[in-house]
Amino acid sequence: MRADVASVAARGTTLARYRWAVASRALAAVGGGYAVSAACAAALGLVAHRAGMNRADAVTLSTMLSFVVYAVAVLWVFACVTATRAWLGLAVPTAVLLATVWWLYGGQP
Repeated sequence: MRADVASVAARGTTLARYRWAVASRALAAVGGGYAVSAACAAALGLVAHRAGMNRADAVTLSTMLSFVVYAVAVLWVFACVTATRAWLGLAVPTAVLLATVWWLYGGQP
């Protein structure tokens, strides 16, 4: 009887861990995907404008491309082996893109 209780408790712990991992990935897909796509849109808009493109066209192009970035980010989050890798895979590019935006603005807040 004691072994059955331990096995049910172990399955419950495993199930809870699995659910938290899925919830973490869903949060990473929605929030992290939004963050990386917004940072990408800002960086691409500034780069395209600096490259000589009209401001309205640069914003339109970068916004359209950010939808693709968001979709790829969501797919990538659920394809990762661990949730930690998914979070890091979104945080690092977001930080790099935001640093690029800051640099392109001339370091002004």
